[in-house]
Amino acid sequence: MAQRGVQLEKISCSICLDLLKDPVTIPCGHSYCMNCIKDFWDGEDQWRIHRCPQCRKTFRPRPVLEKSIMLTELVEDLKKTILQAAPADHSYSGPEYVACEVCTGRKMKAVKSCLSCPASYCQNHLQPHFDVPGLKKHKLVDPSKKLQEKICSRHEEVMKIFCRTDQQCICYLCTMDEHKGHETVPAATERTEKQKELQVSRQQIQQRIQDQEKDLKLLQQEVEVINVSADKAVEESEKIFTELIHLIQKRSSDVKQQIRSQQETEVSRVKDLQEKLEQEITELKRKDAELEQLLNTEDHNQFLHNYPSLSALSESTHSSSINIHPPYFEDVTAAVSELRDKLEDILRGPSKNIAPTATKADVLPPPSQPTPREYFLKYSVKVTMNPNTAHKHLELSEGNRKVTMTNENQCYLDHPDRFTKRWQVLSKQHLTGRCYWEVEWSGKSVEVAVAYRSIERTGDSAESSFGLNENSWALCCWPTDYAFYCDGNRVDIPYSVSSRVGVYLDYIEGILSFYSIFGPTMILLHKVKTTFTQPLHAGVWLSRSTTNSAEFIKFKKSNN
Repeated sequence: MAQRGVQLEKISCSICLDLLKDPVTIPCGHSYCMNCIKDFWDGEDQWRIHRCPQCRKTFRPRPVLEKSIMLTELVEDLKKTILQAAPADHSYSGPEYVACEVCTGRKMKAVKSCLSCPASYCQNHLQPHFDVPGLKKHKLVDPSKKLQEKICSRHEEVMKIFCRTDQQCICYLCTMDEHKGHETVPAATERTEKQKELQVSRQQIQQRIQDQEKDLKLLQQEVEVINVSADKAVEESEKIFTELIHLIQKRSSDVKQQIRSQQETEVSRVKDLQEKLEQEITELKRKDAELEQLLNTEDHNQFLHNYPSLSALSESTHSSSINIHPPYFEDVTAAVSELRDKLEDILRGPSKNIAPTATKADVLPPPSQPTPREYFLKYSVKVTMNPNTAHKHLELSEGNRKVTMTNENQCYLDHPDRFTKRWQVLSKQHLTGRCYWEVEWSGKSVEVAVAYRSIERTGDSAESSFGLNENSWALCCWPTDYAFYCDGNRVDIPYSVSSRVGVYLDYIEGILSFYSIFGPTMILLHKVKTTFTQPLHAGVWLSRSTTNSAEFIKFKKSNN
């Protein structure tokens, strides 16, 4: 690198400081670009004296310039060598660097930008700013490709003032013009205050990282507890089935599969939470790095320009409370023990599932039995919406099975059953006995609900809102998670979101269950055990976005 610098110096023009272009050698032996020496001598013609810019030797008459063939070839060869070695030469400007605005030919990398000029300079062309008294007062900053953005387009002055009224950088002349009377401070002062705010944001991020890393460890512990509990349940269940091997050999295998299936479901749920936490931690660390980079930016204008887009701290989508609920599978063992005493009578009667005996553990039926969705489908009912209850911004279609949010009032007649403020609608059918229906939803926020007919229809209070009173129950669906509401209480549900929700009602037993549906697979989201006192209606609420819709599925076979 040093050797190449010496070579460049030897064949550089001392006037333009760049490689010789159309080199000529004058009588004293010094060489220059042809145009450079011509321009130099043209300025001396009034004195009829022509001197060498280096040694000051004079010539009379003006020498005739002839292009130096040898120097031309030498320059061309050196240019080729430089181009071949360019990737390793960091003194020249590349796309990622700011180029010197004075260099001709190949641009050198700028080392500073001058806000007073304004221009960017390499090390050689920056030297006058250190030597010339008038230039020493200029404001030098790190090289910037957006130098013009720091200059007021109206007054051509450096923008050193920040207008808090309009939230922008201005020059001192702007304070006397269109920003007269506004609240203004030096840009450096505003930067200092914004830095303090960013420090607070960083502390919040770092605290969230610490909290969520702790939660991540708890989730890892929960996986271990689930696995240990599952293994123990399998071992004890196999011992019980061994005592009655001649009667329950097949059932032993079935229960084992049930436990493993539930184990996989529980571990999958926890790992989903782990993945979400890890993603949020990664995003928080990236945000922290961006804030650190912004804090270290020397340029006030660039700092204030980038501040609005980086300072906002998004709300966490994760609940900070992670609770472990062992034991997971001991109820299965208890159920199998009880089954051992009653097994003979059970086997003499109709074939039964072990799952109802072990409902506390939510053990699914064995694979030889119908899948949960197949079981519920035999209770499927036809559900259509009652236009007399629909808010006027809700459009009904597909035979009143589909509800869509609109910006225009629908041509509904006035009716006392209509929701006047809440974007809700109830089903035409009242639901009793055992009923099952499914809702396909899309958009930003949709509630799948069940309510008494007596729910309030007017106003925008809790009494008329699904899930916020004792007359209704609602599952709120977002693109990333669920939440269940009843009597104003909220239960967050951290399961994977599906675009289809199933609802099962056993009116006599007082059971209301919500499921997330993935093809033939159903995941229980929330289960209510209560006593119903009035006929129930299915309901839907849509948030105010035209992307929101909900459609009650039309089954090929149903009881109604």
